[in-house]
Amino acid sequence: MLIDIKSYKIWAVSMAVAVLSFASCKKDFLDVPPQAKQPSAEFFKTQDDATKAVNSIYANLREWRQTAFAPIAVESMGSDETEKGSTPGDATFFNNFDSFTVSATDGQVYDFWKSQYQSINLCNQVLDNIPNISMDEGLRSRYMAEAKFVRAYNYFRLVRAFGDVPLRDHVAAGTEEYNIPRSPKADVWAFIEKDLTDAASVLPQSYGPADIGRATKGAALALHAKVAMYQKKWNDVLTYTNQVMTMGYTLFPNFEQLFRIANENNSESIFEIQCQSLPNIKDASNSQYSQVQGVRGVSGGGWGFNVPTEALANAFEPNDPRRDATIIFRGETTPEGDVINPTGDNPRYNQKSYVPFNTPFVQNEGEDQNVRVIRYAEVLLMNAEAANELGNPTQALASLEMVRARARAGNATILPPVTTTDQPQLRLAIWHERQVELAMEFDRFFDVIRQGRGSEIFGPKGFKAGVSELMPIPSDEIDLSAGVLIQNPGY
Repeated sequence: MLIDIKSYKIWAVSMAVAVLSFASCKKDFLDVPPQAKQPSAEFFKTQDDATKAVNSIYANLREWRQTAFAPIAVESMGSDETEKGSTPGDATFFNNFDSFTVSATDGQVYDFWKSQYQSINLCNQVLDNIPNISMDEGLRSRYMAEAKFVRAYNYFRLVRAFGDVPLRDHVAAGTEEYNIPRSPKADVWAFIEKDLTDAASVLPQSYGPADIGRATKGAALALHAKVAMYQKKWNDVLTYTNQVMTMGYTLFPNFEQLFRIANENNSESIFEIQCQSLPNIKDASNSQYSQVQGVRGVSGGGWGFNVPTEALANAFEPNDPRRDATIIFRGETTPEGDVINPTGDNPRYNQKSYVPFNTPFVQNEGEDQNVRVIRYAEVLLMNAEAANELGNPTQALASLEMVRARARAGNATILPPVTTTDQPQLRLAIWHERQVELAMEFDRFFDVIRQGRGSEIFGPKGFKAGVSELMPIPSDEIDLSAGVLIQNPGY
């Protein structure tokens, strides 16, 4: 019997901790005490072992370095939509990411690097070992496709953050394989695309209730579209998004409620990282994604990091409902009835990660809040951008209007339809729609970079062309590699 991955704890079998930081071969990549541990020689023997191993991949996605400080620093803080938050003296290292003065010794850069390779390691263990298990062939194929999807997601996060990165397609067989050079980013992109092509050919469009949250065919196609978008492969973006648009996804009617716990895995959800409170397994209730961004100074709130900027608040068109659904303002009352102190530490907080203050939790506020990774709205905006780049403004406007119509929520006096067919003007309109629709979802920084507007948008913050597009390779990794890894320019 398969186990619901939303409530599944991290299985820390010996095999799963054998290879952690590939360059250093330490054994510290699980932050929770191991339970149900088996010697590696006894694992990967049965179908149940395969299930546990694949579920551990999903469980690991919600841990601290995957969803908290490291991704805030690397994927969010450099943008114009966020700033550090909390109090001035708390976690001041975030300011280095905000001002583009981060160095190769920063711990958050290292945590981000390690967390992605930790996840890749779990995926590679599945892909290396499941072929040798006597088990249902259909389930074997699906499990391997799920592992390839997650591995592709990890490499996507790595390549857009660091450029060239070591490419590992199997568990290191010995010490001679620990230190490998960075592969050209073109090779990494190609590897990601092959994984996603393989995954999409096997994964189902949907699952039964016990398996909600697993990677689907739609997730693989949508991520492939995003990967192609970063490479400006517009024909591929259009092809993959057109396919997803025939698969039954729909925009959730209420934008604010789209992000509440009660509406997780809804009709708009293409892939979410599953998070769950488990009263009897405290170490599985380990998501701090919501906690670190929650309203500071209130019971049931959070730490108050990664807060929206005034620039983001001003980016929304007049009366756009998404503004109040994206940003918690000091002094407001949320739709769920929480009164926000008018004199709190920060003027704004992330409403998309918000969980009502009276929600019970085991150890971390908001630990039930799933992390939205890919939504159907983004598929429509990728479709619009690709269609415009390929000279089809009619399709571009139609896809763009679907997103704006949902935001409009029936109010014809706001958010008028975009009508321009001028390619440069429509491009800017689509980019703006991405900014307000996907705000606070850890997308804006790298979106602006791939658009080639880093200096234009982030220049006032200290962005340096030719340097700030990428993060530094962690100095510890370079040291451990004995110089095999080469630093990015400017660091």
